[in-house]
Amino acid sequence: MSDDPAASSAIYVSGEMIKAVGSDADILRHRTERTIVIDARGRRLIPGLNDNHLHGIRGGLQFNGELRWDGVRSLADGLRMIREQAARTPPDQWVRVMGGWSPFQFAERRLPTVAELNAAGGGAKVLVLFAYSKAVVNAAGRAAMGLTSASRSNAGGGYDFHDGGVIVSGTPTIYTALAMLPPLARADQLNSTRHFLRELNRFGLTSFVDAGATGVVYPGDYSSIAELASLPGFPVRISGFVFVQKKGSELLSFREWTKRDRIGVNMARGRVAGYVLEGGGEILAWDASDYEDFMRPRPEWPSGATESLKDVVRVLAGSKWPIRVHASYDETISHILDVFEPTFRSAEYTQRWVIDHAETITPRNIDRIKALGGGIAVQNRLAFSGEYFIERYGEKAAAKAQPLRAMIEAGVPISGGTDATRVSSYNPWPSLYWFTTRRTLGGKQFGGNENILTREEALRIYTTGSAWISNDDEVKGRIAPGFYADFALLSADYMTVAAEEILAIESVLTVTGGDIVYAADPFTALAPPPIPTPTPAWSPVAAFETYRSHAR
Repeated sequence: MSDDPAASSAIYVSGEMIKAVGSDADILRHRTERTIVIDARGRRLIPGLNDNHLHGIRGGLQFNGELRWDGVRSLADGLRMIREQAARTPPDQWVRVMGGWSPFQFAERRLPTVAELNAAGGGAKVLVLFAYSKAVVNAAGRAAMGLTSASRSNAGGGYDFHDGGVIVSGTPTIYTALAMLPPLARADQLNSTRHFLRELNRFGLTSFVDAGATGVVYPGDYSSIAELASLPGFPVRISGFVFVQKKGSELLSFREWTKRDRIGVNMARGRVAGYVLEGGGEILAWDASDYEDFMRPRPEWPSGATESLKDVVRVLAGSKWPIRVHASYDETISHILDVFEPTFRSAEYTQRWVIDHAETITPRNIDRIKALGGGIAVQNRLAFSGEYFIERYGEKAAAKAQPLRAMIEAGVPISGGTDATRVSSYNPWPSLYWFTTRRTLGGKQFGGNENILTREEALRIYTTGSAWISNDDEVKGRIAPGFYADFALLSADYMTVAAEEILAIESVLTVTGGDIVYAADPFTALAPPPIPTPTPAWSPVAAFETYRSHAR
């Protein structure tokens, strides 16, 4: 994605910046005694990928404690992994599969049963999470949670007891269940975060926009990422948004943060724009949001939600903080824009702001976002749950869902990402596959061809598109002079391989700010120092391949 990619075969990097792009002969003129020359061997070089919506700080804190089913091709294989992990997991911990997979990626095309988790767990506590739709808990886990037939369901979900265990459904109820899981120790969280960032580098990711997270309290739980950012060679640039954990405390918290904390300040040592507090969101007010659980009916906008949202938005807009807000459904977006339009005008608000997800947005609301100067952050969540969306809403609704072409034609800034690590996988390549095929991980064609992006369009929203959110799209996301030296050399040519092969792409050389942060064969001699062995000793990351290729 240089100014003239076809005519360019080499780049010159100095410090954190790209200084020149051109032919081999042009670039070699810059060579000095200290220059390191790397022969790409004809491989495709792309700008470093930038996930627009990654719960990466939480993902890092919990990575070493999770058994990942990302890319696993059969439920039988997943259950075998649980059986092996249960044998090494201490009694005070859990075997936990925390999203990033779809039941339709399995040969069996279904969720596990409680009985299967009982058998695989062998007495260990086991929880398997699918998005925020279902959490399957075995008998040992249900007993540890203290859930009984008297446990109260609510409008947002409930409990279905089977074989001594329980299936928890509905996002609010699942949040409650997940809050009972014990965290890793502080030292293990630091180690875990290092392994997670290296894993992102493995797939060519050099930046992400963190969307805050449930269960991760600002600023206390951000200490691990802050400590790593204080060290030289920070491998991933992070732009962070924060939101409140507890319903009812939103206004007080945002008032405190906007008075105390400065946005746009780089907190990384030795990495330009390495770790920056960007703004508020994705949850601004807990009542004023919906859930992406396509296994349940669309939630209605609660009474009082408009006033709760309005109070918070006045604080953020008045403080000139950038805003992002979660909204899956067009009905929710309408309510949100009804608050944004007068509040932004009154505050003369000109910061960049984003609607997140927007699966069922209509042209009318796309135009409203454009008129207000906002952007839309889209992800590949439907690649994981599209079959359930069609089951509930039908093929006609699927054809209209995530109308990317209408967004592009309206001129709204669009960015691409995943919503990892629970709703989808942290691997960006299934996301790029989704945008360029509209096929789910189960192989279902979702809607028509009009919303299929070209590969260059998809790459653009995943690079400069995501950089728009953090207001650094003039220095991040392109291979061009004056841009950050963030790029990845790929295992296969994304622009020309068969569509299914996109799912198997990895980086063989990832560079962030001119530093090599990941290298694989044939560039292993250039690899950065290895990370210490995953801790704690029972960590699934030490025992299993962290990601299995989705390629069929």
